Amino acid sequence: MSPEGRERFPKSARLRKRPQFLRLSRTGKKIHSPNFVVIYENNDCGETRLGITVSGKVGNAVARNQIKRFVREFFRRRRHELARGLDILVIAKKSATDVSLALIESELGKSLGNHRSHLKQ
Repeated sequence: MSPEGRERFPKSARLRKRPQFLRLSRTGKKIHSPNFVVIYENNDCGETRLGITVSGKVGNAVARNQIKRFVREFFRRRRHELARGLDILVIAKKSATDVSLALIESELGKSLGNHRSHLKQ
């Protein structure tokens, strides 16, 4: 399918407001991996949405933006494999400074794959 179809990343697939991030970080279930913390929870909008947090402690602006681009690309490619109606927040740890797209795909794929039964609720 073309980017206009299944692999798009529209605004409706993003967490965009601070209260959404705060609610999710307070009430969501956490998955820890070497470079990321993934927090997820069911939502009532029927669409899986992604939020990304990369603090200034992780690296300079170039490194932070690259991490965010890689996480968005992972999510864009794999969104159709996840359960519908989830909010997912990916928080980069300080160790995520020099991660590659392949490492992010492997790490987040394992993290979300190991919890797929919980994610399909």
